[in-house]
Amino acid sequence: MGGIAHLGNGEKIENSVISVRDGKIDLVADLSKIRINPEAFDTIYKVYGKHIYPGFILTNTKLGITEIDAVRATNDYREVGIMNPNIKSQIAYNVQSKIIETVRTNGVLLTQVTPKGGIISGQSSIMYLAGWNWEDATCKENDGIHLRWPSSYYNTGWWGEQGKIEKNKQHEERVNKILDFLEKSYAYFKSNSEFDLKMESMIGIFNGDKNLYLHANYSKDIIQGINICKKYNIKKIVLVGGEDAIKVMKVLKDNNIPVILKRVHRLPKNEDSKLYSPYEQAKILNDNNITFSFSYAGDMEAMGSRNLPFTAGTAVSYGLKYEDAIKALTLSTAEILGIDDILGSLEQGKEATFFISSGDALDILGNNVENIFIKGEAISLENHQSILYKKYKEK
Repeated sequence: MGGIAHLGNGEKIENSVISVRDGKIDLVADLSKIRINPEAFDTIYKVYGKHIYPGFILTNTKLGITEIDAVRATNDYREVGIMNPNIKSQIAYNVQSKIIETVRTNGVLLTQVTPKGGIISGQSSIMYLAGWNWEDATCKENDGIHLRWPSSYYNTGWWGEQGKIEKNKQHEERVNKILDFLEKSYAYFKSNSEFDLKMESMIGIFNGDKNLYLHANYSKDIIQGINICKKYNIKKIVLVGGEDAIKVMKVLKDNNIPVILKRVHRLPKNEDSKLYSPYEQAKILNDNNITFSFSYAGDMEAMGSRNLPFTAGTAVSYGLKYEDAIKALTLSTAEILGIDDILGSLEQGKEATFFISSGDALDILGNNVENIFIKGEAISLENHQSILYKKYKEK
């Protein structure tokens, strides 16, 4: 009762009332316009002045399938070979990860666990940041296949150095490998060939059951990848990374392709780019009615993904409307992943997966998550960092 409810659809209710029954949202309303009988509820939270958000959704991440990047035994996100559409990240998801506990205390309650490496890395799954095991934590299994398009260029410089941008001599060879694999996969889809596990795994992108996540950054590669995918009648394409997405907005709009943005907190790709161009990208896409979501892929992505809301906050500082930023973290992401019928917004009938913060969840100085609910169940905020804090504070 009394919270500022950010609904996730671009709207908010300043003085809200939300009720939960059997793990689902039973009521979302303006408290000043209805009467509530307190005796009808077994628990009442009075959160006047505090903020209520749908659970933020983290995309394109290895959270849950890695623990310590420098310790190989804790990494389970890459397989041998370059064409692995049959690889599933879901069964590798470790619900006991200490990182998961720290990430959800910033409001990130779901994640798209994504395999890495090769050209076709495998299939991602949508997982809750809670549960007894990977089966219990699964929200949606095998939502799509990840195709990492070969880059036309690469930078010879080290981090922070400009270096030189040179052509990738292996680009054409790798594109031909993709063409050959798609040709075989499409032929398998159209025929009744003898069972082949890899070919069988590709069927979902041809019949529309699964997304094809096209990882590409240069405009040339984005257009080439989209054109080839459309040639094989791949129905649901999602651009991942898309550093040059602004340059190809017409292509994205014409083909109804959403974008999972590369990490907002990054250096600009080109020497002649504006210093703050990564911060402005979300606003420009939003102004042009292109659906997008935020991600935190890159160095230290698992442990750093707790900062996902604050990258959205940076986009707000550079012109994106606040409620649109919340939408990009929630409902827009749910729409891209195909789970918007049950998650992504505070609406009657949807799962009660949300959190309450005493401050602005997109502000690193103001965010203070006090309550977390996943499928209507209250989740502990305790993690190994808070335990150590209490331990040494008492000492």
